[in-house]
Amino acid sequence: NFELTLELPFSEHIEELRQRSFQLVLIILLLTCAAFVEVKFLVKILELPVSNVKFFQAAPGEYFLSTLKISFYTGLLFGSPFALGQILLFLLPGLTQNEKRIILPLLFASLVLFGLGLIFSYYALIPAALNFFLSYSDEVIEPFWSFDQYFEFILVILVSTGFVFQIPIIQYLLGFFGLFTGKQMLGLWKYVIVLSTIVSAILTPSTDPITQSLLSFAFISLYLAGASLVIFIENNKTLIKNE
Repeated sequence: NFELTLELPFSEHIEELRQRSFQLVLIILLLTCAAFVEVKFLVKILELPVSNVKFFQAAPGEYFLSTLKISFYTGLLFGSPFALGQILLFLLPGLTQNEKRIILPLLFASLVLFGLGLIFSYYALIPAALNFFLSYSDEVIEPFWSFDQYFEFILVILVSTGFVFQIPIIQYLLGFFGLFTGKQMLGLWKYVIVLSTIVSAILTPSTDPITQSLLSFAFISLYLAGASLVIFIENNKTLIKNE
């Protein structure tokens, strides 16, 4: 495997990496520009999880800067599949056949899980957090929110949830390299409950118990699913090898 990666001179590896990085930056830039053209549509999508709220900009250029950030993060999000593809194309020549069988589905599963995390946060976590704050201040304070702060609030929840949904991938790698067995992972369930509470409190920008409870529940569910996956693979290792 190591010898395969050295078939090309080191300078050519660097040149290939430079070209792929340039292509990735170009794609993200194009996607960012496309998102900026339709940024009003994106803003309306971001405002959907909350109702009965009026947004304001504290400075003349605040909304413009917010739309630039929205466009950039949208470009990063939709450019991530292309980024994974570029990484694969760079690594594939140096991988063994067995490694290719593992890394290809793993990267695809990681992308799918990240997307599921975004969906879960958009339809569950964000509405729960926003509705909690709205109901808490109901009949006392009129809801006028800074759009820039609102967007940053949503962004933190979206990204943190996407990363939490990578837990099964991490567990699979730990099991694959023999660092933990599936039964050992299940045996740590008490510690996982405590860890999920701490992680949820750190990752959620709000302090409401509903959002933290939902994220903690997702954390525990994903961990149990990942442990079950590792156990399933361990029990069927012989069948997988013979395929």
